[in-house]
Amino acid sequence: MKAMAGPRLLVVHTSSNKVANGVAPASPMPFLGWSRFLWLVVFLALFTCVSLLTVFSTARASAAAAYQATLFTVTAAAATGGGGGVGAAAGTEEVGLPRYVFDALVQYAAAAGNSSGCMPEPDVRAIASVLRRRAPCNMLVYGLGAETPLWRALNHGGRTVFLDENPYYVAHLEGKHPGLEAYDVSYATAVRELPDLLDAARAARAAECRPVQNLLFSECRLAINDLPNQLYDVAWDVILVDGPRGFTEGSPGRMSAIYSAAVMARTKGAETEVLVHDYEQEVERACGREFLCEENRVTGTTTPSLGHFLVRGGAAANREAFCGPPAKKSN
Repeated sequence: MKAMAGPRLLVVHTSSNKVANGVAPASPMPFLGWSRFLWLVVFLALFTCVSLLTVFSTARASAAAAYQATLFTVTAAAATGGGGGVGAAAGTEEVGLPRYVFDALVQYAAAAGNSSGCMPEPDVRAIASVLRRRAPCNMLVYGLGAETPLWRALNHGGRTVFLDENPYYVAHLEGKHPGLEAYDVSYATAVRELPDLLDAARAARAAECRPVQNLLFSECRLAINDLPNQLYDVAWDVILVDGPRGFTEGSPGRMSAIYSAAVMARTKGAETEVLVHDYEQEVERACGREFLCEENRVTGTTTPSLGHFLVRGGAAANREAFCGPPAKKSN
């Protein structure tokens, strides 16, 4: 038999595990590793941002809460003798807060006044200057708010009473701050009624809306006569009107609060300092001029948003009109 001649084909199968030409084949694993690493970096970056935002938000909320907590803590400490100061160390009884504690509270509150929801710094300092002279005293405050613990603390040793339109908020603060004296008030007025209410009060000035009277029995539409009876017998030294709401046409407005403050000051007080916050608003300015009177304005502590009036009662009160000198008695 004759052997087969011609070219022959040899097929060689290379193993995938062998190195070809000294170079290892490319593997997809490095790409997958870098992809996972990038995703991990992105996740960590997002987690860090969320954590920082949470910390900043918590810090701001804690600062606002600490503002009120600090004021009530100082009040409690002073009440138990913790803020005795030099006078207490010398064995003398100190009236009201020590001056350095008073100044520290005002400074802290004034700094907080630059944030939203708090009273502006000039107004805080103006009201504090009145309390520095009059405290401890009888102080009546229309409206609860961020400054509630401040007024109570600055009037340490005196009586501070708060009135607010929201009974739930009153109950909340009474439960949160034991010893706080606060009452809810019902208002039957609305900002849109301002012109009609002023006209009605002017028409009834010699009758139910007279300047000197017991509001408990008053039939004037502007009179607040649903407070606890004993509040009408107090000679108030300082009255601050910082409520109720009055920024919309349907809000109660502060017409009744300003009118009632004016009557209380003339009926029971000797010299009552009446302060009206948000005095740049129409209702506050119109009622302030109508019932508290420009001749009673105290310019030194008046700011663009705070009206300060010194109202005299007793024999010095005009029983026929809110503004102007008392009528001379005929012989």
